[in-house]
Amino acid sequence: MATREPGRLLVCATPIGNLGDVTLRVLDALGTADVIAAEDTRVTRKLLARYEISTPLERCDEHTIAREAPRLVERMRSGESVAFVSDAGTPGVSDPGARLIAAALAAGVAVDALPGASALLAALVASGLPMERFYFGGFLPRKSGDRRRLLSQLSSLPATLVFFESPRRTAGSLRALADALPGRQAALARELTKMHEEVVRGEIEEVAANIGARESLKGECVLLVGPPEAGTTRPQPSDDAVRARIEALVAEGASRSTAVRHVAAELDLPRSDVYDIAHGCHS
Repeated sequence: MATREPGRLLVCATPIGNLGDVTLRVLDALGTADVIAAEDTRVTRKLLARYEISTPLERCDEHTIAREAPRLVERMRSGESVAFVSDAGTPGVSDPGARLIAAALAAGVAVDALPGASALLAALVASGLPMERFYFGGFLPRKSGDRRRLLSQLSSLPATLVFFESPRRTAGSLRALADALPGRQAALARELTKMHEEVVRGEIEEVAANIGARESLKGECVLLVGPPEAGTTRPQPSDDAVRARIEALVAEGASRSTAVRHVAAELDLPRSDVYDIAHGCHS
């Protein structure tokens, strides 16, 4: 008896807005797979209807991935091909596809990456910011302290910084970027490839003010901030500023040693220097 060929995972990039941006190779994969696992079946059904594809469709999002990944891997190990599509763009980038890819590879299942649309790259190209080096940070942390620490760590990186953001949080995130990275060139891209596509460019303070003045914002957003100018160095906080931050944390209930450790990480300073400042030993 002939054995069935091993299955595989087909990671399919889909349009980020304009349905005409799908590749012929992805359409073939979606049409011939045994099943399509989709992050958002409502969005994927529109694409399948446009191209008259009737492959069975199953939900596989962040709420179901823990349960669905092992089951889909077993189907692939039995010889089936599974096509995975995210909400839009290239799967695995800030979506549950990364977990499915890792599970398939861990089980020895072949993974084929079918390239196509990417909001990250489309926004980077449209921004006009330097593209030879860039850092993609996914979604910025929700908590202000975590966000501040991350941006402090990235402030001296000689690369364009790129983040995804929801429209509801975009204004606040832009203000945080302006506070952490003042004076830099920046851009906000939204509704890419759609009718109301918009790219707002300028200094980060200008972009933040532009978006902050609006009553509402629609469409998923990409935030981009250019690298520091060559030869610039990150300004060092004064001893008074460091001491004030320590005292604020202590007032919130942190022990002094915890506050020292936290401030050292937040400001990217040697812990010994922060300790000396906290205890009045720094000159």
